[in-house]
Amino acid sequence: MKITDIKATTVTVPLEAPLRHANGAHWGRFVRTIVQVETDEGIVGLGEMGGGGESAEAAFHGMKTYLVGHDPFELEQMRFKICNPTASLYNNRTQIHAALEFACLDIIGKKLGVPVYQLLGGKIRDEVAFASYLFFRYPNAKTGEGEVRTPEQLVAHLRDLKAKYGFQTHKLKGGVFHPRYELECFLAMAEVFPEDKYRYDPNAALSVEESIRFAKQIEHVNNDYFEDPTWGLNGMRQVREKIGIPTATNTVVVNFEQLSANVLNPAVDVILLDTTFWGGIRPCIKAAGVCETFQLGVSVHSSGELGIQLATMLHLGAVLPNLSFAADAHYHQLEDDIIKGGKFQYRDGKIRVPDGVGLGVELDEDKLKEYAELYRELGNYTYDKDPHRPDWFPVVPNERWADPAASF
Repeated sequence: MKITDIKATTVTVPLEAPLRHANGAHWGRFVRTIVQVETDEGIVGLGEMGGGGESAEAAFHGMKTYLVGHDPFELEQMRFKICNPTASLYNNRTQIHAALEFACLDIIGKKLGVPVYQLLGGKIRDEVAFASYLFFRYPNAKTGEGEVRTPEQLVAHLRDLKAKYGFQTHKLKGGVFHPRYELECFLAMAEVFPEDKYRYDPNAALSVEESIRFAKQIEHVNNDYFEDPTWGLNGMRQVREKIGIPTATNTVVVNFEQLSANVLNPAVDVILLDTTFWGGIRPCIKAAGVCETFQLGVSVHSSGELGIQLATMLHLGAVLPNLSFAADAHYHQLEDDIIKGGKFQYRDGKIRVPDGVGLGVELDEDKLKEYAELYRELGNYTYDKDPHRPDWFPVVPNERWADPAASF
């Protein structure tokens, strides 16, 4: 079997409401690039990458000179063809490789008539548990609904998510307002549902000292971990030494060099594996094996997935014996998807691992066209800008907090 073509289509899919974070916002939608890898046997594999727009489409088009004629079963050869570590000093293609790996695994599964999890050692769980992913949100520009700004609104949003999806673990994306205000919001959630589990993630916006102060005031909560309170391995190490909550990251341990540094001199207790950031499902499994050896925890990070990448997260979660935490997903924030049958469904806070061949999802061509057209109409948005604070930008550690009294 040989690869004959690589196609990339950028789409934008609406969110319930714009999501605020420490560096800016998701402006009411996600921008994703959908990849289709075609073969001479008529099998098409699906991949997905975050953002990109025209530049991502051009990057995937450029991969044709490397991969047309390549056997999609030869995954290690593909890795070195396009991600040779010294060549990648000049052309970092980790996330591009991830989307192509997804598609090749999809092709292999379809060719052999088995789900991807069978290619990865077989599943040990039928469902993967997910945490709610709670954001401070601007109201939906069309409906005026969906704002999350006050502790009362946050608790109401949490109640709604629990009722709809059954989440028992909750993650608050912070770094938007002053830590004192976000502490009030975080504790309000924990007071209402004290038996549930919690995570706080300010996207490394806090200083070491502020991180320690914050952690000391939430140590009585049923915390899974304290995620990326401050920047850098050394900063995280200083925090870890002085608090009673496990630390976690998806920012400062995202490759094997950083993982080895963390093993030698621990700064982070839980590694959040991301099938895009790490370059594919298989590198995540390798990293999880290292974590298992050194008794580091693992969870699954979300980078704003549609159904194709969510499927990769489900297959990853299905095979990891040491996945002891609920995975993250932005997925419930989406209004729609580009896969046949519509969005994956949550039940009791879990999503069933797809049992179909390959990744177990099919592309809805009508949805692909609809959201590709919407992307052409709206274009990109800038992740590290806030549409309601056009002249603002954050520093690290941050001190330029949003005003919680300002409504929009």
